[in-house]
Amino acid sequence: MNTIDIEKIIKENEELKQKNKELEEHLKKYTNNERHLKYYEANKQTIKEKAKSYMAKIKETNPEKLKEWRHNAYIKRKEKLNQMATDTNK
Repeated sequence: MNTIDIEKIIKENEELKQKNKELEEHLKKYTNNERHLKYYEANKQTIKEKAKSYMAKIKETNPEKLKEWRHNAYIKRKEKLNQMATDTNK
């Protein structure tokens, strides 16, 4: 490799870092800001109702999916309890 290639790669790296920084700043506008928190606080009851109706719909249309979710939750809960037990034994 000669110095021109290395300089070109360094320049490209700096440009990509700058582009990444710009995109992260742009993304912050849309993820977990105060507006989202205010919306969920103001519409807490409607969100709970939508979740309940979604679960009822899943229960009717795809009970296997519901079983899968419950099984995964059971496995995660069991792992967490085992982890806590090993932490307390140390």
